[in-house]
Order: sequence, then structure tokens, then C-alpha cells
Amino acid sequence: MSTTTMSPALPAAGGFTPGLLPPMLPSPQAPERALAGTRTRRKHAALAVLSALAALLLFTALAFHGYVAWVIAHPYVPALYSNPKIAQGLDYSDVSFPSKSGRTTVHGWYIPAVGAETHSDRTVVFSHGYGANREETWVPMYELAALLNRLHYNVFMFDYGYASSGQRSPATGGKEESQQLLAAVNYARSQGADEVVVWGFSMGAGTALQAALQTDSTDSIDAMILDSTFLPSSDSLYNNVRQYMDLPKYPSIPIIEWMLPFFTGVNFNQLPVEQVLQTTYDMPLFIMHGTADAIAPVTTAEQVSASQYNSLSREWIVEGGMHEMLFRTHPKEYIQRAALFLSQVDAARKSTSAA
Repeated sequence: MSTTTMSPALPAAGGFTPGLLPPMLPSPQAPERALAGTRTRRKHAALAVLSALAALLLFTALAFHGYVAWVIAHPYVPALYSNPKIAQGLDYSDVSFPSKSGRTTVHGWYIPAVGAETHSDRTVVFSHGYGANREETWVPMYELAALLNRLHYNVFMFDYGYASSGQRSPATGGKEESQQLLAAVNYARSQGADEVVVWGFSMGAGTALQAALQTDSTDSIDAMILDSTFLPSSDSLYNNVRQYMDLPKYPSIPIIEWMLPFFTGVNFNQLPVEQVLQTTYDMPLFIMHGTADAIAPVTTAEQVSASQYNSLSREWIVEGGMHEMLFRTHPKEYIQRAALFLSQVDAARKSTSAA
């Protein structure tokens, strides 16, 4: 009897029987590769988080400065609270007309002179400051209007576009405001004024100087009284912003200046600030400014004054005087100096006409 011994069957292709596979030994480099991959993913995640935070901070900073630029272009100005009749018993007419550029509309009050048999051929046009309207209570306008009325001057009080009682327009640092002022001067001429004096306050004074660079025969200005002149330079913009928030000059002011054209349509760096500071004006200027002015530096007034050669031009630098507070702190001297200047301007005009 023969016995046949059968060899156990081998898996095909020389493999091992399932369940009899030898254990897989881990590669010596596997843990290191896994750890490196984990570290890489963590670095990528950290970079993504930091990039997102940086983008958020950048967006927040731009949004904040954009808001500041928007507020500068659209300052809060309260509504008119009174009128010349209620405030000082002065008769007046509501008037409106397009600016010289035709882009905006000027709204104002025309107050005719009283106390004489014939109408007055002298008119003072008030040019109010930034952040105020034609009433500008801290000057105060109504008291000056009443004083001029007693001196037999017509008075024209109006709102710049950013303070308009009608449809408001952005503040443009004097570009469109000068067109509004020239239209106001032209209106005064149309009412029979042979002598027109612009009395400007703060940015209204700076706007008057810009407007005087662009006059023609219909809107010529005979003289200007300039109280606390503000010109829209980088330094004055910074001083103005600092009254409300403590921002660093750099990079805040360059960012705000870059953003302002989006809201105003005007590049403030192209405004004729240097031209204003260096121009010798034909008409006489009475420049008054305080040494403690925190919004418009006194050097602005001194630079403008240094360029003037008209025999009637003068300056009054008030030691310790603050921005647009000269009338309130020195009312008697303020009125005496302004009235003397106006009388000399009028005497010079009459002398020229008689010659």
C-alpha cells in the first residue's frame, strides 16, 4: 500500500495564504513624514488666520478713514433756527440762484439797508465758516448784520452748499464754494451795489481768497475782511481733525486726502493754497487772526498779509485770540477796527469815482 503525501497548496503568484501574511513593519521615516505634514498644515492654517486678521484690520482701517473723509465732505450743520426779522427786527427777502459754475444752488437772505431816503449802493456779503450755516451763532452773524444795517449797508447772508437749507452738496475745500460766493457777489451787484465787501470767517475767509483769484467785471470784489483764515492744506486738515479725534498725522492724513475725492470730486492737493498765500490782491484786505488759533495757524494770516501792498490793507494779530472768537472776546475793538476799515474803503471808492 502506497501512501501519497500532498504538499499544501500555495497561493497563486507566489503569495501567502490569507491570514498567514507576515506583519507589516513600519517604515523608519513614516512618523517623521507624518509629523512634518502636520506641522506644514498648522503653518498654513496659521498663515491663513494671520492673513485674514491682517485683511480685516486693513479693511477696518480703510473703512474708518473713509468714514472720516465722508464726514469731512458732509459735515453736520444744524438747521436754521431763526431769521433776520425775528433775531434783529431786520426786513429781508429769501433768494436763491445758481452758483457761477451752475452745479449747485445758492440760498440766502438779502437784507436791504434802512435809515436813508435812497437805497444803499454798498453791500457786505457774509462768507460763513465750515460746519456752520449763514447764522454762524458763535461769531455771531445777526449782531454784525444789525451793525452793518445801521451803518447803511445792505447785507447778504447765504449758505454754502454743504450747509444749504435746500439740497446739500459736498464740501469741496473752496472749489465749488468759491463759485457760490462769486454768484452771491454777482447777485449783490444786480441789486445795485457799486461797492461789495466780502466778510469771511474761517474757511469762508479762505474761500473768499480763492474766489478773488477768479473774479471778473460782474462779480468783482472791492475789499475783504478775513477773520481766522482757514486754507485746506494738509497741516490745517490735521489740526481740524484733531479737534474731534486723536489720529496720527501719518498715515491718517494721506489716507483721508486720498479718499476725499471719492466723496467730493475734488483733489484737495490741487486747490490753489500756495497761490493764495503768495498772491498780491488788488483790493484791500483786513486780516485778523489769533495767536492761539488751534484750527488755522496764525502763520497763514501772516503769510497772506506779507504779500499785500494795497495802502488800505492791514492785519490785526490778537495775542491769545482763538479761532473765530475775536468778536466775542474783543467786541468793542473788533467793531471799531472793522468799521474804520469799511469807512476807508468807501472813502477811497468815492474819491476814485469823483476824480
